[in-house]
Amino acid sequence: MGLSGAIVTQLYHAIYGKDEKSLILLLGWLPAAVSLVFLPTVRRMKVEHEEDELKVFYRFLYISLGLAGFLMIMIILQQKFSFDRGEFGGSAAVVTFLLLLPIAVVVAQEFKSWRRLNKPAALENGISPSPGSPPLKNTTPISLLPKKPKSQQQEPIKTEWWKNVFNPPPRGDDWTILQALFSFDMFLLFLATACGVGGTLTAIDNLAQIGQSQDYPKKSISTFVSLVSIWNYLGRVMAGFLSEHLLIKYKFPRPLMLTIVLLLSCIAHLLIAFNPSGGLYIASILTGYCYGAQWPLLFAIVSEIFGLKYYATLYNFGSVASPVGLYLLNVNVAGYLYDKEAKKQLSMAGKIRKTGEELVCNGTVCFKLSFVIITAVSLFGALVSLVLVLRTKKFYKSDIYKKFKEAEEAAAEEEEEKNDDGRVVRNGGGGLMEETKHGLKQ
Repeated sequence: MGLSGAIVTQLYHAIYGKDEKSLILLLGWLPAAVSLVFLPTVRRMKVEHEEDELKVFYRFLYISLGLAGFLMIMIILQQKFSFDRGEFGGSAAVVTFLLLLPIAVVVAQEFKSWRRLNKPAALENGISPSPGSPPLKNTTPISLLPKKPKSQQQEPIKTEWWKNVFNPPPRGDDWTILQALFSFDMFLLFLATACGVGGTLTAIDNLAQIGQSQDYPKKSISTFVSLVSIWNYLGRVMAGFLSEHLLIKYKFPRPLMLTIVLLLSCIAHLLIAFNPSGGLYIASILTGYCYGAQWPLLFAIVSEIFGLKYYATLYNFGSVASPVGLYLLNVNVAGYLYDKEAKKQLSMAGKIRKTGEELVCNGTVCFKLSFVIITAVSLFGALVSLVLVLRTKKFYKSDIYKKFKEAEEAAAEEEEEKNDDGRVVRNGGGGLMEETKHGLKQ
């Protein structure tokens, strides 16, 4: 999602050169073609966690970082030199290769899993049957594992959807949809996101007009779009990793990271409003980074405060903040003030606007007031986010992953229970085996 703008730009120049009308055609057929090609890969899969799954995840991440780095180099080179269609074709070929490279990681991992699954269960568990022992048979049901007394088992709290709407459980537990939607925490999060995402998305959507009004060449405007795309990706990656690291090591509240990102976006908006020399380049980087960074923070905060039971619904409710903020700031602020200034310039020039003629505004004044207002709105969003920080400070100082750790421990206890005589009971894929000093016993 983050890199798509820069990727499509490279493919567009490679396929159509500089034919601007064909860009809409590319956006029409390319996503549909990709969907059709990869449609056979959609299937039901059984979730099986593997020991090296984190290593695989990092391989995907390193490939995507490599793709982002290559795109960044291409943007710098294309800004300094004039590329022909063949050179764009070479760049697009490398981009396509890096996009498809994760398939090699998948194939290697599937082969490794296939080899592991074809090993005998005993060898997989590191147990060698004693000489002369019969072949292993998993006949003992898993239900014979020792269970905790009922007094020690935590029964899930059942809450009817129409009850306790205004009496939610503690933060971190599974809230119902109505409990979350009517909570003050969700209101604060929604408002802060609408202000932040609405402002940065307004800047992204008007980037071409901003560049034109401030007399940047077309080549530079294309660079701005690619910069936003790459830093959108880096914002998503860095905000997720950094906030997680700070949370685990220093108990740094994740909403505070959102506050910092909103304050950083104010700098980008002021650069657009006052247009210092080369300011739009820096503004493009900051805008892309802040827009990308807000999404992982928003969704992580939703999952942490309101639980995972109804996460899919609450995830989409959080996403609604984007079009709401965009409509208010893009249409009612930036669009309205741009048209007003364009009509004023047209009137001062003594020209009459023809029917269907597009309004064109020139100068820093076109977006100055709009982005001063957007800066104020983003600053307000940061203050709202700060209120959420104060409300959730105690929660984030606690161990917010405690319940997940307890669930993992419970699963581990079911997997491997120690008997009183020191024997170890191992789950062998549907049955049990006991490892004793005399060998293997079913």
